[in-house]
Amino acid sequence: MERKLTNSLVLFALAFSSFAFGQDLKISGIVKGENNFPLPGVNILVKGTDRGALTDFNGNYMISATQNDVLVFSYVGYTTQEIVVTTVTTLDVNLALNTSELDEIVVVGYGKSTKRNLTDNVASVSSNEINNIPVPSVQSTLSGKASGVQVTQVNGKAESGIKVRVRGVATISSSQEPLYVVDGIPIINSDENINDSPINPLISLNPDDIASIEILKDASSAAIYGARGTNGVVLITTKRGKSGNTKISLNTSYGWSKATNRMKFLNTPQYVELLTEAYLNEGYTLEDVAADLNDFSENEADWKNSAVDTNWEDLAFVNGGVQTLNLNASGGAEKTQFFLSTGYNKTDGIVRGNNLERYSFRANVDHNASEKLQIGMASSIAKTLIARLANDNQFANPLQASAQQPFIRPYLDNGMPNSNTLYYNFLNQVSNAYNETTIWRTIANLYAQYQIIPSLSFRSEVGYDLNIQTAETFDGHLTQSQSVGGYAVANSVENEKYTLNNYFNYLTSITDDIELEAIGGISFEDDRRKQQSVEGQGFPSDDLRTVDSAAEIVGGGSSRSQFTFLSYFGRANLNILNKYLFKASLRYDGSSRFGKDEQFGLFPAISGAWIMSDEDFLKDSELLSLLKIRASWGVTGNAGIGNFASRSLISGASYNGRPALQPTQLGDPSLKWETTNQYDLGLDFGIVENRISGQIDVYNKTTTDLILAEPIPSTSGYTTLTRNVGQLKNTGIEFVLDTKNFVGEMFTWSSSFNISYNKNEVTSLPGGEIVSGQNIVSEGETLASFYMVEYAGADPANGDALFVSNVLKADGTRDKTLTNNYNSAARVILGSPFPDVLVGFTNNLNYKDFDLSFTFQGQYGASIYNGAGRYQSSNGDFFDNQTIDQLNRWQKPGDITNVPQARFLGGNGTQHSSRYLQKADFIRLRNLTFGYTLPNDFSKSINIDKLRIYFTGVNLLTFTEYTGYDPESTYDVYADSNINVGTAFYSAPSSKTYTVGINLQF
Repeated sequence: MERKLTNSLVLFALAFSSFAFGQDLKISGIVKGENNFPLPGVNILVKGTDRGALTDFNGNYMISATQNDVLVFSYVGYTTQEIVVTTVTTLDVNLALNTSELDEIVVVGYGKSTKRNLTDNVASVSSNEINNIPVPSVQSTLSGKASGVQVTQVNGKAESGIKVRVRGVATISSSQEPLYVVDGIPIINSDENINDSPINPLISLNPDDIASIEILKDASSAAIYGARGTNGVVLITTKRGKSGNTKISLNTSYGWSKATNRMKFLNTPQYVELLTEAYLNEGYTLEDVAADLNDFSENEADWKNSAVDTNWEDLAFVNGGVQTLNLNASGGAEKTQFFLSTGYNKTDGIVRGNNLERYSFRANVDHNASEKLQIGMASSIAKTLIARLANDNQFANPLQASAQQPFIRPYLDNGMPNSNTLYYNFLNQVSNAYNETTIWRTIANLYAQYQIIPSLSFRSEVGYDLNIQTAETFDGHLTQSQSVGGYAVANSVENEKYTLNNYFNYLTSITDDIELEAIGGISFEDDRRKQQSVEGQGFPSDDLRTVDSAAEIVGGGSSRSQFTFLSYFGRANLNILNKYLFKASLRYDGSSRFGKDEQFGLFPAISGAWIMSDEDFLKDSELLSLLKIRASWGVTGNAGIGNFASRSLISGASYNGRPALQPTQLGDPSLKWETTNQYDLGLDFGIVENRISGQIDVYNKTTTDLILAEPIPSTSGYTTLTRNVGQLKNTGIEFVLDTKNFVGEMFTWSSSFNISYNKNEVTSLPGGEIVSGQNIVSEGETLASFYMVEYAGADPANGDALFVSNVLKADGTRDKTLTNNYNSAARVILGSPFPDVLVGFTNNLNYKDFDLSFTFQGQYGASIYNGAGRYQSSNGDFFDNQTIDQLNRWQKPGDITNVPQARFLGGNGTQHSSRYLQKADFIRLRNLTFGYTLPNDFSKSINIDKLRIYFTGVNLLTFTEYTGYDPESTYDVYADSNINVGTAFYSAPSSKTYTVGINLQF
């Protein structure tokens, strides 16, 4: 009996074991990737079968398998992982990044994608490419890194503002800047300067906090942002923590800087020679020369014997410096991850009296509250201090000091600035005035994400952006305000923005070969701005510099404004066989800025891609590793206009000393968005296991319903009416080539080359030409083309300045005869302020523990007008000191030169003309970094995970034929103008910076 019982138990155990091994188990878990973020869309396959599953938006999955089955986890851009099934039914997986693959994770609007699955054009720049570049602004780190994207600092002051243009200029009067989105929240991008010298609204962002920057260039990628996508969208993602031991990183550097270029001006003997000749040529005597020069000099020997020879440029320029300190800590457990950072940047400019100082702090936290609920936050606060003297168009601008005569002493014997100068001595501004701006910026984003069912999640985001900018200026008794006993201004702007995003994400496998992802949601934004200012004059002492010490309040005011956005958006991505990709999006935007009849607009987009390299006829190719064709179309808008452009406005006024109302603007209830239709056709390719890869794109970008101030009869009581009129077009081609030139254990070398061409044309302008200064908007021409009289050099016979007549003849051609009568010559279009070609070339080399990276960046086809040339290169027309090339003036019959005869007050060639128009082509070594990482054994011996020392240079080399300060530096007063573009006026050159630094990780 006992033996039978034993046998029965054995048989039962064997049967149970057999049943257990053959029984399906429900395996579930979460798949995570870099930074411990859940990965949506991971393929899980039971090896050797057709059974599979996909992770949902939060990385959750469930699949049936039996014990000893092998689960294969694969995701583009990550290393495939195989795991044997045991009796454990909960299986969490962490996939490691596969850096050898071409594919990469790319942030897109309201989600993420992979480069392989993109159907549109998105440029991506990682933190590795920007973190060691010692510039204070985020945008400057992008120079040369993204095809079709032009990044230009207005001029070389420490923070003179940044212009970013994506695929050309798509508007005449609205904003030309892209939409900036930080961690999913659109942020304030308003310049609040008070002295016509722009301040970069993004200066408060610390580049060291950034994980990646994506630029949405075509309409398919940008249309999800609808009415603000025309100029492109810049998505900035900050760093997050990941589970594991806490990691602390320190990056600090110190550097020095100087101007990339200096101009050469006449010394005292040269100046006296040229001015004397100019006097005599106009019939003056030597006695007249001596009398006028003695009026400015302390004694005659100063100019006659060159006893004084002042180089005013030496006083305007100073040796600058850069200090940075960035410290961060990141880590966390399975449920909670964090990233904390603090940063400091001090940039002393190359122009006297100009510097910048920034303090920043960031806290990013992610927490898994439950298996279905994830919450988190991203927050930052920064304080930025900016000091300046004046804008470019003021004599207080240090660079205008180059106009001072070289025999004038800058200081008196008692050390005080000399006030007996040709123009106002800016040194009085240094010692007796200040212009300081303080910016407090807080950006915060709270989110909660709930997994409703495995395939459906809901995410809610609340964003807050606060920008407080306070500017205070004071001009004391020795400055240009001495006649009023000193003058001060205090101005404060408070701009806050609330954003609420709520959207669903649906991710499912319709079949084993078809994947569908869809999002749909609503967004609301409320932007409020208030401003107060007060002005005072008459101060008892220069030590009392605030307005409350003024004897008289002479001005002031306050204002409040608000605008809102209400948007509905949706997007669907369809992936068939992982090689036929389709995307469609739709956004319905409403804005309080537009007319009551046109407050809402519809912005659709569609795109598709075919991965040909996965077809049977190509998938076995040993040469071709990727071949993908993309096509897209979409509609975007531009809402960058004033808050009340569509409204009829009245304002308070005084009538005979009594309060009154007066009409100030005629409204148009039908005013609507500027609308841009964009087509894009692209090709992505990879050769020899992606050792060579790249993309080619061609695009056509047409903007209609341009918002312009159209002239109306003044009998209406108004002179203009803001309406939708006009059309312009940008067409272009972009090419990117990435190569892994050498891949070895000790030495690697990779390169990235990009080049783009863009043609801009105004195709319709019903209201007629718009002429402003030396620029014109004309149908059939590039926006803001240069429009001026054509200069033809000096007449070899008599030294007269010659101009091309260019008068329009009856047959439609222009008269090309030469004339010395400026007023008889016609203005013509002679160039464009925008480049036709942009190019960037980056190389990264690593040998053992050494690393070297550098980027060349350049442009071709733009022109720049040196507005200061009429004063500093005017062949002795006035007392201003002259550039050295004016010595090559015409002096006798037969001389062949472009510099006319010197004639004091003769106006010989000093009018606005192409004499001062030059090509702005350049190639620049934008940045270079050389580093050395100490051996691990040594680092660990001092309890450090990594220790790296490095040298970085910015703007080390510039190759250009432009004779002014810098082909990129322009007039800051015109920085926010869409028409007065491409003019320089005593505009500071870029700085050449050398830094040494150290990275510590422990």
